[in-house]
Order: sequence, then C-alpha cells, then structure tokens
Amino acid sequence: MNIPFEKYHGTGNDFILVDNRKGQFPKQQPVIENLCHRRYGIGADGLILIENHKGHDFEMVYYNADGNLGSMCGNGGRCAVIFAKKHKLFDQEANFLTYDGLHQATITAENRVKLSMADVSKMQMDGNDYILDTGSPHLVRFIKDVAKIDVMTEGRRIRNGASYREKGINVNFASIESGICTLRTYERGVEEETLSCGTGTVAVAIASSVYLNRNEVNQEYLLQAPGGALKVFFNKKSANHYRDVYLEGPVQYVFCGELDV
Repeated sequence: MNIPFEKYHGTGNDFILVDNRKGQFPKQQPVIENLCHRRYGIGADGLILIENHKGHDFEMVYYNADGNLGSMCGNGGRCAVIFAKKHKLFDQEANFLTYDGLHQATITAENRVKLSMADVSKMQMDGNDYILDTGSPHLVRFIKDVAKIDVMTEGRRIRNGASYREKGINVNFASIESGICTLRTYERGVEEETLSCGTGTVAVAIASSVYLNRNEVNQEYLLQAPGGALKVFFNKKSANHYRDVYLEGPVQYVFCGELDV
C-alpha cells in the first residue's frame, strides 16, 4: 500500500508528516522506527499523523524516532500547522488536539507559526538543575559555554540516570551571554542531540526567567539552537506558574513522496 507523505523541519528538527484521516497508516513501532532511520529510511526526528477529531480542525499524533508514541512536540506542532493549512484543514487559526491537550496556532508570516503551548504550573530544582514539563518533561542546566559541552555523553548520562531512567527526560544545556540564550538538547526517544527542540526551548525560556530573576509579568525570549532561532512568550504569574505560553518560529517544507508500507 502506498501512502503519501511530506517532510518538514522546524529549525532543523525534522519530521515525516502523513494525512491519516482515513486511518490507513500502520501504527507499528518497527515500521515507524525504520521510516525515521537516517540510513535505512527517510530519516527524521519523528513521525506525525494528522487525524480527524470531532470539534477540532485535526488531531496530531506524534511518534518519536524510536517508533514509540511520543508526548507533545513543539516544533512538530508548528510543522503540523503548515501541513494542515496546505491540506485546507483550517482557515485563519488552527485549533487542534495533541498529547497534552488543545492547542491554537496562527501563521504569522509566510511559513512562520506561532503556537500556543501548555501552561506550566510546577518547576522543581534538582541541585542546580531546573525540572519542568512543557508538554514533555525537561531538565535545564545553565553552564558557562554551551558550545563546549559533550551533549551526547552528558545528556545520555543524565537521561539514563537513576532519577529519570524509567520515564526518561529531555536534557537541555543553556548559556546566556550579552542577553542571548543559546541552548542544545539531548532528546529522549531520539536518544541523541537534535538541532532544535520546541518544548525544550520553552523550558529553557521559562527556567531563564527564574535564573535571571526576571519578575515582569509579560516576558519574551529569543533563543538560539544549532538549527536556528525561536521566540518564546509567556505570562509569569509566579516562579511556579506560567500562562499564555507561545512558541514561534519558521517551518520549512523539504520534499514529498510515497511510503510503501
């Protein structure tokens, strides 16, 4: 059976997208893992199925590169919006469901998406690390020079440590210099460093608010990942409560084809 697909990336975080409104795609872990494999398949950080959901424009079902069902993916959500717009699933503002609930999104410029993210109502400290959930669980560690960290070695060590091994955690390293926040992320499910992570970018922005002791209500951050820059906006109610969280950045169509599955 041949199923059409399209590939997109959001600041280097790349995804295979499939219109699955007819329910034809085989949701099998080995199939998805092979499709995401960069040697034996198309190659991607994840696979996204766009499905029907009554009362909403669509539902986004996200799978990690290891073939397992994933949690919220911010960059994947932005790519899904451009894909859905191309397929005429919404007009002005997208209203869709995913792992962590309802999201709204607007296309603010050509191929640029502003996506609502989950509120954050809890942030914990583990030593000097910030632990929070932005739709996916994240650890944020601020260091002097993010360019010098061995993300694969240190990220994997933390992700597989006793505290996080069972459920896994995404590990973000960040540096702030001259008002610019630079980050790198080790993603669970991909199990390596990715060029960008949307929920990780949101996590670093929110952790930065505490790290920098910023107390204004409405805050905006520009963050630089290896794959490009993203903006994060939020309303800070307290050190543990953040509302009206948005992630904004570019989306790029790469190519299309058919899957023989």
